[in-house]
Amino acid sequence: MKKKGSNKKIRKKIVIGSTVLGIFLSNIFLNEYFCKNIKNEKNNNIFFCEKIYAKDSNNKKNKKNSHKIEETVYSEGENDNNNNKWPSGIEIETPNAIVMDVNTGTILYEKNINERRYPASITKILTTLLAVENCNLSENVTFSREAVYKNEINASHIARDEGEVITMEQCLYATMLESANECAYATAEHVGSKKGGDYTTFIDLMNKRAQKLGCKDTHFNNSNGMPDEQHYTTAYDMALIAKEAYQNENFRKIMLTKKYTLPATNKHPEETYLRNHHMMYYPKKTTKYLYDGCLGGKTGYTIAANATLVTYAKRNDMLLCCVVLNAKSPNHYLDTIKLFDYCFDNFKILNVKDYEKKLKYKGKKVKYDLNSYINVPKTVDYKEVTSKFIKNNSKVELEYSYLGRKVGAIQIVQPKEKIKKAKTVNSNDNDDIIKWIIGAVVIILLTVTFRKMLAKKKNIIF
Repeated sequence: MKKKGSNKKIRKKIVIGSTVLGIFLSNIFLNEYFCKNIKNEKNNNIFFCEKIYAKDSNNKKNKKNSHKIEETVYSEGENDNNNNKWPSGIEIETPNAIVMDVNTGTILYEKNINERRYPASITKILTTLLAVENCNLSENVTFSREAVYKNEINASHIARDEGEVITMEQCLYATMLESANECAYATAEHVGSKKGGDYTTFIDLMNKRAQKLGCKDTHFNNSNGMPDEQHYTTAYDMALIAKEAYQNENFRKIMLTKKYTLPATNKHPEETYLRNHHMMYYPKKTTKYLYDGCLGGKTGYTIAANATLVTYAKRNDMLLCCVVLNAKSPNHYLDTIKLFDYCFDNFKILNVKDYEKKLKYKGKKVKYDLNSYINVPKTVDYKEVTSKFIKNNSKVELEYSYLGRKVGAIQIVQPKEKIKKAKTVNSNDNDDIIKWIIGAVVIILLTVTFRKMLAKKKNIIF
């Protein structure tokens, strides 16, 4: 029989060996099962065990810059006033005017664009937009007594009668082409009723939508633009509304129509012929204001508002919108023509895809609309334009500017990160756990058996 001291040494070796084996097997188990996918709930990111330290290190390095906007500068140095290539502008008679690129939002011309003025019937642009967004064009609209009689005697109308029924499509053609006030009123009543309210519900909807578009000096108090001290807008705000309206296909279809015929109704046995009032687009009274590239718009006039006009025009893929307020007739047409000529002659568009072959955001290649462009003076090159990434919630936009003026922006499509989902306990996981438990039990039994056999062979007492 072995000495007691010798037995202790052998026993100690076996215990140490078993412990090492247990630790080794535990590490394998933990690494395979628990460390593969750990979800950090606070940051909602997935971290892998082998990359935790590297990511933590990078996070510490980037912590100071986490709130900064990533910026790419295409020009060397800062532009100074001596190199200002922005066109000097032109003189017009109209007191309030703006020309805005419909696709980029670039302001190419401005004059007192934030002064509050009465809009008159260009109000109907927003009325029509909200109607096409909230209604099916085949819905029937019934004219109430208020819609028919709650208008000035000399206001624009198409002589509809109380109880008359026409479709929403017909109502909107009359609103946009003939500027029919009773049709704009009936439209508002119909949409307001659909929203669970009445006419005032629609007016609230107009103001909420204007605010959402960024209008800060606009308040609507009716749907047709009739004179009201609480009904006003600015050239800039109206350009924002017109820009938004143009994006809607049904709105464009109605606005671009030159002539339309209303069929007989339950109150009118004869047809009603409608003509577009915008004389830069359709020669209702004269051809002298017709403009090449004009896409229509909306006219307006009251004694309090003077002449107001919203006009769209397109040349060489450049789509512009001009708004003039408080103009003396015929300056609303003459100045609009002059402003369009000035802008088409002095500005150009640069397609982003021709210059950004591989656009990257945070080191990763990203996609964007290949039809995107920026609008700059004709003397400006792409390398003179600056750009910066702006993140708004989950959306990322690359905004371009020249000498502090925004000249365009493109929406960035971020690549979806391939991340593994964190482990959750389900039926398959239960099977895995059972397998691991069985394996652990087998290992323990083998270890105990091994120790007993070795003790028996060596005559060691444990």
